[in-house]
Amino acid sequence: MNLERVSNEEKLNLCRKYYLGKADRWGPRRREGTGLEHPREEGLGAWIRGFAFLPFLWLVNIFWFFREAFLVPAYTEQSQIKGYVWRSAVGFLFWVIVLTSWITIFQIYRPRWGALGDYLSFTIPLGTP
Repeated sequence: MNLERVSNEEKLNLCRKYYLGKADRWGPRRREGTGLEHPREEGLGAWIRGFAFLPFLWLVNIFWFFREAFLVPAYTEQSQIKGYVWRSAVGFLFWVIVLTSWITIFQIYRPRWGALGDYLSFTIPLGTP
């Protein structure tokens, strides 16, 4: 999609969807007439997969809307897009730090955890720790 051909309001809506993880085919659906979200309508598995891929959507949001948020001349929706891009960047950075920390801790301390470390492992490495 070429963002230059899309209206500013549609850019804002698309950026908001990627930030919240609520693109048309992802995330929970709204029950008609209530405005309430029910994750079980699409199945809990679909909701969990959507949550797991949220950092990927944030990364896409950063790359796709960075130019619109910071490099294009100002327009009314730009401040909101800028906020979504910043929050996407902070959320993605937080996710990367947490994941990197967990991987590092797990790789260093897995042999000390004994059976628990083995149960958490997908494959058990051969050899001495």
